Amino acid sequence: MLQDIPQLISRRLLGLQLVSVALMSVAGKTWAQGKPVSAFEEENKAPPMPLEGQTLEVPRIQRLDGSYFEPAHAQGKPLLVYWWSSTCPFCALQSPFMEKFWKEHQSKGLQMIALSVDRKREDAVAYIQKRGYTFPVAWTTYEWRQSFPKPKGLPITLLRAADGKLAYVVKGQMDPEEIEAMAEYL
Repeated sequence: MLQDIPQLISRRLLGLQLVSVALMSVAGKTWAQGKPVSAFEEENKAPPMPLEGQTLEVPRIQRLDGSYFEPAHAQGKPLLVYWWSSTCPFCALQSPFMEKFWKEHQSKGLQMIALSVDRKREDAVAYIQKRGYTFPVAWTTYEWRQSFPKPKGLPITLLRAADGKLAYVVKGQMDPEEIEAMAEYL
């Protein structure tokens, strides 16, 4: 029995090494449209947060409902851009207030595009449906992120005023009062 201990230890170590290699090859990887992208690499290439007063141009993107966000439809109108993920706990706390803001201000001309950075489109769809959110949502593909990269962190909230310049820029979770304060820029 004692002579079997080295073999048992050796097998367990080999098993742990195999598990470790497998985890290391998967950890930090995201898949978008079948292309592996290191999350570390993508975050390190992330642009800095834009500054208030800068012009913001958002490219065309397909929403989860099949319609398209067309940049021309948002010209001359305030535009709320909100990066989020179904796995982000801070987004989960902020999103109900974003929904409330959207419902209260869309009739005043507010345009919105909530950009899901979930690994799979289906995750974003299920999350939105389960919570009954009505704000316009798009899933960001790898290709689309190349033309409109997300700053580092989540959630990211940008409010572009009707003049095309950023009026409100927030990295991280916003409280309900901060969200409602955006109304002054509509």
